[in-house]
Amino acid sequence: MKDLIATSIRCINNQLEVLDQHQLPHCERWLPCNSAAEMIDMIKKLQIRGAPLIGIGASVLLARLAEEGLPEPELREAAEQLRAARPTAVNLMNNLDSMLQALNVGGPAALPLQAVRLFEEDIELCQKMSANGAALIKAGANILTHCNTGSLATAGAGTAIGVITELQKQGKAPHVFVDETRPLLQGGRLTAWEMQQLGMYYTLICDNMAAMLMAQGKVDAILVGSDRIAANGDFANKVGTYSLAVNAHYHNVPFYVVAPYTTVDLECPNGDSIPIEQRGAAEVRGVSGSFGDVCWSPAEAKVFNPAFDVTPAKLVTGWILDNGVFDQAQIAAGALANR
Repeated sequence: MKDLIATSIRCINNQLEVLDQHQLPHCERWLPCNSAAEMIDMIKKLQIRGAPLIGIGASVLLARLAEEGLPEPELREAAEQLRAARPTAVNLMNNLDSMLQALNVGGPAALPLQAVRLFEEDIELCQKMSANGAALIKAGANILTHCNTGSLATAGAGTAIGVITELQKQGKAPHVFVDETRPLLQGGRLTAWEMQQLGMYYTLICDNMAAMLMAQGKVDAILVGSDRIAANGDFANKVGTYSLAVNAHYHNVPFYVVAPYTTVDLECPNGDSIPIEQRGAAEVRGVSGSFGDVCWSPAEAKVFNPAFDVTPAKLVTGWILDNGVFDQAQIAAGALANR
C-alpha cells in the first residue's frame, strides 16, 4: 500500500500510526496500531476521533491486515468488531461497508487500493466542503464553532474547520470563537491547538458563554460538524450542539452543519433513530490528559454523559456538503439522497 500521511494518522512503509489526541495539546505522541483490538481501544479512548477519521483509520487498518495475510474470514470478523466501536458515527459503518464490498469483489488483495481510495476521497471531500462553505461567509466574520472538526478529525483539512481554513486562505481573515466543549474539552484542547497551528485569530470560550456573545451581536455564523445526518436533516454532533442551535435560532444567527456524504445515513429516518453513545462518568467528574487526571466532583457523584445530542433540521440554516449547500426546503424535498 502506498504511504498515506495526514495530520493525525499515517501509514508509512506499511506501519500504521495514530497521533494520540488524548495527549494534545502539550504532548504529540504517535502510537503504532497493528490489530483491530488496538484500533477499537484507541477509538474508545478518543486517541483517534472524528467521524471521518475513525472510518479512515479502520479502513487503513483492514488494508494493513490484508497485506499481512490475515485470512478473509478473520478480516470480516475484524470489520464487524470495528463497526461496533463507535455507534453514533456512521462514517465508520459506511467506510467499512465500502471495504467489505471491495472484499466481496476482489478478495483481500482489493482492500489496500480501496483504503487508499477512501483516504484520498476524504481529502477531496474536505476541499469541496471548504469551498462551498467559504462562499457563504463574509470577510472578517466572527465564527463560533463547537468540538473539533479540523485536520485532527479527517484525512483532509476538516469539515467546519476546513471552511474556516479556506476563509483564511482566501484572505477573509475570520475570527473564531472556540467553545471549550464539555465534558471532554475537545475544543479547548484540540481546536485551540489547531487554530494555533494555523495561525488563526481565535478566542477560547466556555460553552455557556455562547448565548451572551450572540445577544451582543458578536457572532456572525456558527459552523459545526456532524457524526450522523438522518434522512430528514436532523443530525447528531458533540453534546452541546443542540443548545447552540436553539440559541442561534433565538438570536437569528446563521447555523450551518458541515459534513461529507459519508456522514449521511439515508437508512435513518430522523434524529430519534440515531443511537447516542453514553460515555464514562469520569469524563464529567473531572478531566484527564497529558497533565494527568483531575477529579473535581465527589467521587461517588452520579453522572449523565451522552457523547452527542441531536439537532432537529428546523433549527439548521444550511447543510454544507461536498456536493453543495442545501436549505431546509431542499432537504425536505430529499436533497440528501441525490449525489
